[in-house]
Amino acid sequence: MRFLIPPRTILEREGTFSAGTQTTVASVHDSDRIPVRGLIADLGACSCSARLTRDTQSARIVVRRDKSVRDPEGYRISIRPDRVTVRSGTDAGAYYGIQTLRGLVRNEGTSLECMEIDDRPALARRGFYLDCSRGKVPTVGTVKQLVERLAHWKLNELELYVENVFTFTGHPEIGVGFSPFTPEDIREIGEHCRLHHVRLVPSLTSLGHFEKILMLPGYEDLGELPGYGDLPGGTTLNPLDPRSVALLADLYSEFLPLFDADDFNACGDEPWELGQGRSRERAEEVGVGRVYLDFIMKIRALSLAHGKRMNMWGDIVLKHPEIIPEIPPEVVLLNWDYSPNGSMMTRTGEFVDAGLPLVCCPGTHGWQSHGTRLRTSMRNIHQFAGIAVDSGAEGLLNTDWGDGGHRNSLGVSLHGMAYGAAASWNHASTPGPESDEFTQAFCRDTFGDAGGRLTPVLTTIGDDDYHNWAYHAIIESVQGPEGFGRGFARARPLIGEVKLSDDELRRKIDVASGLEVPEGDSNLEGFEQTALREFGLANSMNRAAARRVLIARAVRAGGRPDAPTLAAHEEELAAIRDELERLWTVRNRPSRLADSLTGFDQALAEVRELRGH
Repeated sequence: MRFLIPPRTILEREGTFSAGTQTTVASVHDSDRIPVRGLIADLGACSCSARLTRDTQSARIVVRRDKSVRDPEGYRISIRPDRVTVRSGTDAGAYYGIQTLRGLVRNEGTSLECMEIDDRPALARRGFYLDCSRGKVPTVGTVKQLVERLAHWKLNELELYVENVFTFTGHPEIGVGFSPFTPEDIREIGEHCRLHHVRLVPSLTSLGHFEKILMLPGYEDLGELPGYGDLPGGTTLNPLDPRSVALLADLYSEFLPLFDADDFNACGDEPWELGQGRSRERAEEVGVGRVYLDFIMKIRALSLAHGKRMNMWGDIVLKHPEIIPEIPPEVVLLNWDYSPNGSMMTRTGEFVDAGLPLVCCPGTHGWQSHGTRLRTSMRNIHQFAGIAVDSGAEGLLNTDWGDGGHRNSLGVSLHGMAYGAAASWNHASTPGPESDEFTQAFCRDTFGDAGGRLTPVLTTIGDDDYHNWAYHAIIESVQGPEGFGRGFARARPLIGEVKLSDDELRRKIDVASGLEVPEGDSNLEGFEQTALREFGLANSMNRAAARRVLIARAVRAGGRPDAPTLAAHEEELAAIRDELERLWTVRNRPSRLADSLTGFDQALAEVRELRGH
């Protein structure tokens, strides 16, 4: 792949353009300064000293506005022996054209084959959804660095999933101990997004996944079924209690005005207890679907009061399809499904037939995984992007969750983010999920891996065989089915469900032990260098999880693992614990790091006890 994000049409021409050791880049538009500076930096990495000028007559590389480029995000690039010209009708189009040119320079240097590129996106909304509420809250600096990478891949929307990680002045108890964002943080992130043509769309849980608020004193009584899941207020708001709507009105009034975007994701997904507790009598009378719809209409009214078009996850609507005809035509359904050929994915047509605005939502599969389920993620993204294009959806929103304490790192999800970007920009030309072609291009573009050393490393670390058991097994007791950790970071006991044989697990350990994650190109920025360290940590975690399953099988069968095995496991767990803490603090706030570290401390204590230390 010459381009990580493939353009729509490329017409090759005779000749070569050479920037030489010195060149000029011209634009009369101040809005082009940020992307042009990126291009100048890339030229500099290729030993070409470039400077920005407003002289479009003599410059070798020129960025122009051209009203004949009608798509608001489209652009044309003409590479000829004497000059490179980027044409667009808008600032956003110019930005994306420059990103394509940057990709060429990074991969081919200062001598570019002549060609004509005519490009525009397949989908209008091309988004990324980052979970910030399951234990890990990124720093503002990390989010800003991420925004620059997303924009380089031509994504134009970012949503930060918020349950309780915001400082609400009217409800100061919410978010305490979770390192929440402040209004100033959101404004700073929003301004950076605007500079890079990314819409920052608010997302706030509004029905289910409310447990972190409902567990607070004074809020438990708002729960649909207090005590559900051993949680004081359960996980779901009581949809019949006027105080639930009043609480959301308070939260919306502080949160939504911070965002310029017209859309708002009110979530509304997975209200597990709905119709089973305080709304049970009403649900038995009119149906659970009606109870859900009535509540959704109330939060729609709150959204409209702030000038926002409500977006909502589509799972409960598909569970109760009888309510589809009554959903207002401006409400956007976010149809999520993380399984290739999943049941909700294949039912997308029900929203299309109803004429409802639609966004399709696959995932990176970074959650409950150390290295992502890479091939499953690519299948999920590629298939759902195709459905989005074929069904006329507004866009694709690629999700990255943090279930189970959010030990999974941002760096290992970058591959899935980029694949989602490519598929939403030009699905027809994005390599299919069974090929390594995209992964090779990703490693080349992101880490400067021109030799292809990283591709087998990423695919091995992202081996689907690790599924989600490895994420939990690494901190599960080897003596019995008990998960270590604390609070929402407590592991699920899954060792007993691992299907791999002892020999297969030993082979996983051998492969992981022989795997070396390269340090990367010397020109790499710190963001990508940290990502490579995160891949190294993921590999160590996979190996430790496989070894722990073998130890647990021996112990639970009444045996005793040999001393070298226990010593090796203690050493790797201690190293993992320390590296997890180091890397967490590079990108993130303290948040609930201690909850995850507790799991490793408990696992280490157990191994030391088995060793007799």
